[in-house]
Amino acid sequence: MRLRLLTPATIVLLLAAGAAATHASTARFWRVSTRADLLKGEATGLSIDYDGRLVLGPASRTLLEPAAAFIWCLAPAPGGAVYAGGGNDGLVWRVDRDGSSRVVFDAAELEVHALAASPDGSLFVGTSPDGRVYRIGADGAATPFFDPDDTYIWALALDPLGRLYVATGSKGAIYRVGRDGRSEMVFRAQAANVTSLAVDAAGRVFAGTESPGRIVRISADGKAFVLLDSPYRELRGLRVDAEGTLYAVAVDGKPEAREAAQAASPPEPPRAVPAAAVSTEITAVTVVDASAPASGAPPAHAAAGPSPAAKGAVYRIDASGASEIVWSFPDDQPFDLVLEDGGSLLVATGGAGRIYRLAGDPWKAMLVTRVDSRQATSLLRLEAATYVAASNPARIVRIERASAAEGSYVSEAKDAGMAASWGTIAWRASGAAGPGAIRIATRTGNTAVPDDTWSDWSAPYQRAEGDAVTSPAARYLQWRVELKGQCAGSASPALASVSIAYLQRNARPRVTEITVHPPGIVFQRPYPAGEPEIAGLGDVPGEARAPAFATPLGSTQQTPASGPALGRRMYQKGLQAFAWKAEDDNDDRMEYAVFFRAVGDAQWKTLRANAPELLVTWDTTSVPDGTYVVKVTASDAPNNPAEQALTGELESAAFDVDNGAPAITILRAVQGASSSEVEFEVADSHSPLSVVEYSIDSGRWIAAYPVDGAADSRRERYAIHIEGKAEGRLVIRATDGMNNTATARVGGAGLR
Repeated sequence: MRLRLLTPATIVLLLAAGAAATHASTARFWRVSTRADLLKGEATGLSIDYDGRLVLGPASRTLLEPAAAFIWCLAPAPGGAVYAGGGNDGLVWRVDRDGSSRVVFDAAELEVHALAASPDGSLFVGTSPDGRVYRIGADGAATPFFDPDDTYIWALALDPLGRLYVATGSKGAIYRVGRDGRSEMVFRAQAANVTSLAVDAAGRVFAGTESPGRIVRISADGKAFVLLDSPYRELRGLRVDAEGTLYAVAVDGKPEAREAAQAASPPEPPRAVPAAAVSTEITAVTVVDASAPASGAPPAHAAAGPSPAAKGAVYRIDASGASEIVWSFPDDQPFDLVLEDGGSLLVATGGAGRIYRLAGDPWKAMLVTRVDSRQATSLLRLEAATYVAASNPARIVRIERASAAEGSYVSEAKDAGMAASWGTIAWRASGAAGPGAIRIATRTGNTAVPDDTWSDWSAPYQRAEGDAVTSPAARYLQWRVELKGQCAGSASPALASVSIAYLQRNARPRVTEITVHPPGIVFQRPYPAGEPEIAGLGDVPGEARAPAFATPLGSTQQTPASGPALGRRMYQKGLQAFAWKAEDDNDDRMEYAVFFRAVGDAQWKTLRANAPELLVTWDTTSVPDGTYVVKVTASDAPNNPAEQALTGELESAAFDVDNGAPAITILRAVQGASSSEVEFEVADSHSPLSVVEYSIDSGRWIAAYPVDGAADSRRERYAIHIEGKAEGRLVIRATDGMNNTATARVGGAGLR
């Protein structure tokens, strides 16, 4: 039967059919389709290619897993074997191609940070602290070879004449030691540590330093020249190709846990010492596309300097001395690099033990593989394979030229935000995707980190264009893919994207805040047509809004709650504005209703049944004076069927409605020969009094004060004493706390 592609609408129907009545009706989609998405999961035996696809990676084999925390350095050994040095036991191992190994040197010092293999079969070993260099002869006998005053030996390199260069710290010196053991200092850096060395075919020495991070070229006569003064803390991993082009990795800031390896070393070493840790999960990696380095940064080939957030970079310096950053790493810390045939680079990084390949013009990156350790610290490329030294835990891995026969990838645990029903899974694949070449399964659970409480992995899904997820409803989901080659030498299957639909459990909306604005404070709509329109007033007859002068109190735009920006703030007596904020965890569109009641009443009355904004303005002249509360309800009905819609509500603080003016009662008015006395009472039915004033003969207003000294109640008694004879009228004005004002006149042609 011919299969049809499922449309988004069909997927939603499938989800709705399997969802409980308490699930939101709007489907969401989790799409994994970029390198950034894929780097959040863990690949075993798979690569992420330049186009951001999962493909079969190179075959690899773990050769050594010693009882040690770190392996720092590698060097070639006779017969295709490798030497490895590490800590914190100061051991050097020989590892054969078949995986057999033995300890060939046990130093008195704690760390072996540098190895150099001589063509005559001997091996030089640099140790720290109390830095010394030992020589292990072809017969396996170890003897002290060079003992400088420096504390650390960070790098060793042999020149074409067989002379040994030794990079040290914490004095930042480079020594040259002849075959006879005689030594001389050839360079003193303006830095505490020289961390890396390389020697080209002409015998020129290149050195990387720490604090500051520089690359220095030292000629045969000892003349030093700074090739690169970088903004990074440390330059290391120096390599020179046949054309004289120099490559180096740069590390920014203090390495993430240098303390782990220096715990037994009193002075601070400059190397980027990895932390003792077990987690290899990267929680946030952002890569825009296959040609962008990471996190939205400009392409590395065009960058003049590192991204402010970059943990490291790879530099290229050509024979003329021109330098450029070919790639930057915002989340992985580079430790070492090697040159490959064809001009590509392999870069070992820390954080998740990843090995990247850089190639192309402009440069692009692909994830080649990862080792099952937190840091990939050193690389050694031999004719048949590439060897990786790793730390936390320590191991040596050999990466073959041939592809792995199979591999797997486990995605990050997708958080739906709440319990969800998982719908349809679909994927896009290419290459040799025959039967069984791509097997995708899912599992779900309710813990952020998958554990034994999660469901079992599902049976493999069959239909790439869309298959129903069989894992149970839960908050989190992971998917796993297994890729398998069809035969030796065949093209790898490639997984380009995975998409999974899901429905969140419908969450109840929440009204989180109600703001009761001061009485009379309202807001003009941002774009009124004709006369000023008051936001939130709704379909109120025009006469109810009169007078429309709306005395401005300022022109600053207000944004009540989280609603749209409103126009200027205004005052209009008798109006009361309310604004609110509401949230919905499903991001459903909400509709609102506003109710009111007087304090003491049990029944709510509708103020606005369908408020389109997060603001309502109430004409309070339509209700008696009193104390009121409002209630706002939020419903997610616009995005859910009626039987599934949920509501949330919140009541405001109590507020007063008072549109009645105070009453002024004249109790006594007596005019004497030289002065006058007036006694009166001011009372308000609901609000405390605010201001009481009087004016004589239309003069200025003079404040009056209660007999008891404080205007703190709704009824106050006043006494006014006027010096001299008042020939004209006395006018009293009283204003309550709600801005209602009343006036009274005393006398006609004077006080009597």
